[in-house]
Amino acid sequence: MKMLTPPQKAALASIKLLILDVDGVLTDGQIIYNDDGSETKIFNVRDGLGLRLLQHAGLEIAIATGRQTPALKHRCKNLGIELIFDGLRYKTPVVEPLMRATGAKPDEMLFMCDDLADLSLMTRIGLAVAVADAHSEVIAAADLVTEANGGQGAVREVCEAILKAKGLWKTMLADLIHERL
Repeated sequence: MKMLTPPQKAALASIKLLILDVDGVLTDGQIIYNDDGSETKIFNVRDGLGLRLLQHAGLEIAIATGRQTPALKHRCKNLGIELIFDGLRYKTPVVEPLMRATGAKPDEMLFMCDDLADLSLMTRIGLAVAVADAHSEVIAAADLVTEANGGQGAVREVCEAILKAKGLWKTMLADLIHERL
């Protein structure tokens, strides 16, 4: 993300829960159907490390997506993400269960998104972040926009921005160097 204003940094510092859309955010939005009808998704390994760093710092991570796929379940299991809301027609109903599960208030939640179906949830949480290649309406409604496209490091970019805003970045680097992660 480009230079953040003090209010943007303060908003990032207050985040306790990162909510992610999947297709177009954790992936580049493409879906590959195999001959047997199964789907293949490509996830960015650098995004995965960013998510692990957030978890190590004590933040919660949740998924809110319209699609249901085994590939997503496998990725979430690999990353230790247990708050998975998939097969959603509408995403705003996830706010209440996430508040109960994590103790985070809506203004302590950040939602990363890319498409029109995400607009309603964007208005109900504290910070909405659009990936660089999001729909123009989503970009216009976002509080922040990443420099990276979805599936190409945008999630990592946000993870690092949160850790830096919280003053935890150097601690995370030290933990990586000393293999405490």
